[in-house]
Amino acid sequence: MIAKLKRFLQSHIQAISPEEKAHQLKLAAASMLLEVVFADETLAAEERTLLPKLLTETLSMSVQDANDLIEEAKKVQGNATSLFEFTNTINAEFSLEQKQQLLLAMWQLAYADGQLSQYEDQIIRRTADLLYLKHSELIQMRNQAINAS
Repeated sequence: MIAKLKRFLQSHIQAISPEEKAHQLKLAAASMLLEVVFADETLAAEERTLLPKLLTETLSMSVQDANDLIEEAKKVQGNATSLFEFTNTINAEFSLEQKQQLLLAMWQLAYADGQLSQYEDQIIRRTADLLYLKHSELIQMRNQAINAS
């Protein structure tokens, strides 16, 4: 019985095309950015403008694709039970540099409205832990975001 279940799950995991896998990865990254945007329960105009820009830069996609991804991520993110769902996908595929870029984008969103809420800070720090980034990398990305704003 357990062996049949394992075969079933593996066949479904392997059935995902490279395009679907890439889309799931982009969706996970976009969902992480949305976690920051909605952490303080307000969507500031600066955040609304910056989010598609960060997605196009971080994930190399068009503005239209970024906007479509944001809408899809809003639905997925609302149904998520934890950050682990997203970070697990990202850990499996992102390089260290890509993880750092994602964290930098999260900090940029957090500082976009001119103030960092404690909830934004907590989500970013928890995400850094789940992405296995060092504290020094977390601080380095934060400082880059502050200097860029």
